[in-house]
Amino acid sequence: MTNKASWTANDLPDLTGRTVVITGAGRGLGLITARELARAGARLVLGVRDTGKARSAVAGLPGTFDIRPLDVSDLTSVRAFADAWSGDLDILINNAGVMDIPAARTADGLDLQTATNYTGPFLLTTLLLDHITDRVVHVTSELHKQGRLDLADLDWRTRKHNGMQAYQASKLAVVLFSLELQRRLTAVGSPVRSVLASPGIARTALAAHSRANIVNHFTFLTNAPERAALSLLYAATQDVPGNSYIGPDGLGGFRGSPAVRRQSRTGLDQALAGRLWDATTDLVGAVARK
Repeated sequence: MTNKASWTANDLPDLTGRTVVITGAGRGLGLITARELARAGARLVLGVRDTGKARSAVAGLPGTFDIRPLDVSDLTSVRAFADAWSGDLDILINNAGVMDIPAARTADGLDLQTATNYTGPFLLTTLLLDHITDRVVHVTSELHKQGRLDLADLDWRTRKHNGMQAYQASKLAVVLFSLELQRRLTAVGSPVRSVLASPGIARTALAAHSRANIVNHFTFLTNAPERAALSLLYAATQDVPGNSYIGPDGLGGFRGSPAVRRQSRTGLDQALAGRLWDATTDLVGAVARK
């Protein structure tokens, strides 16, 4: 199943009356996505670390923006954001992320990259799930296909830390999280969908600093930010099956227009997804008990 290659933000449906939360939307793909959804009529709630910068970023843009503090790598911040939520939430977009950063620990003692890309979004989603009416969009990466998980060491405590391997593993964890979340939603007859979005390789600050950076050297393999954001917009608004994987339709999924593609074989391992859910729940619970 694919979509027409010419799909653009101009094809967004009318989103008047819809409420959307986007994490990390103060810049980059998150900001572009927020701008376009607001232009289509949605009310945007931006969960960001720097509220001042986010307010400046959306100043003058048409639409309704509610800026709230949220650091997804900080589980206390995640719980505070979720506890403060009331009413329906149509769409949650877990966009915030970091890539190939040096080893570092959060205030909770978690691996910073894993917490930002996976553990924090896992907790945020599960805490907000009773409010969500339409879907959860998880931003992942084609690099999840190179990811390897160690369920006994999700937090990189016993292994030698490698920034790119930690990134790949976190994005594979996101893919498996979507799979298990969709299984659980389907099992209880929920109409809520879990959908994956890969922007390909976007020419943004996220990838530009990576030690494995190809952005500055092989631009023909990359997506301009405006085009990369289309995968997020498509995943958030189009009628696709649960656990669909939306990504660029070009070679390798690196660039192109949004289409329904296929995640890795490991990303479709239901047994592994269930074990990952349990391991993550244990990890988050252990942090809460500290």
